Amino acid sequence: MDLGISGRTAIICASSKGLGRGCAQALAEAGCTVVINGRDAVTLEATASQIRASTGATVLTVVADVSTRAGQDALLAAAPEPDILVNNNGGPPPKPFRDVSREALLEGVVQNLATPLELVQRVVDGMMARGFGRIVNITSASVLTPLTGLDVSSAARAGLTAFLSGVAREVAHANVTINNILPGMFDTDRLKSGLTKMATIKGVGIEEIAKARRDSVPAGRFGEADEFGKLCAFIASAHAGYITGQNFLIDGGAFRGNF
Repeated sequence: MDLGISGRTAIICASSKGLGRGCAQALAEAGCTVVINGRDAVTLEATASQIRASTGATVLTVVADVSTRAGQDALLAAAPEPDILVNNNGGPPPKPFRDVSREALLEGVVQNLATPLELVQRVVDGMMARGFGRIVNITSASVLTPLTGLDVSSAARAGLTAFLSGVAREVAHANVTINNILPGMFDTDRLKSGLTKMATIKGVGIEEIAKARRDSVPAGRFGEADEFGKLCAFIASAHAGYITGQNFLIDGGAFRGNF
């Protein structure tokens, strides 16, 4: 399917690896010029080279922390008039709620609530003026269902969802959409880090922990960044202009609910 966004410009935050990279790859395959971002220059450039080689797309790199004003400025200097914004950022590490300090709570809110909101504020009016915009926020399945230890991340991402729900309706008339993708367990470095930590705590091998997690997913496996990226690209496509303010759960059936 031609997604109708060839020639568009997309900013994908935190996209040197993992789910962000999957989105960058898919948008590049759709013909977009993509601006990718990360804090490690070596990893970021390696990713850019691989995306260029596999798609022929123009890939710009911005080494920055998107949680900072300077990082956001750098992204928008690379693409002053983006057509597509994919909000993504690292989340707080798992921690028992009793151990969450005020500082950790505020940091989580900055990472997963304030930062994406600030970027939306900075790009949405330009999108409306040009008559096209797609904003996709990568949140988490924990917005819908509790995940032990991810309380700060869950709270911040749920806050982002609620905040932008009304905004999505406010800007829809200008062909600007705002949607959220809620990933479950995907085969990323973040998941592997969590599995390793859990294996250490329990004194067992990492594969034992990984198997138990996979077995809890009806699909019988972890998700792949590539399939996540394909969903992102469709939501960002010209065909998705009548879809806004929605949460797309992609978790292999792990969330057991009818609605």
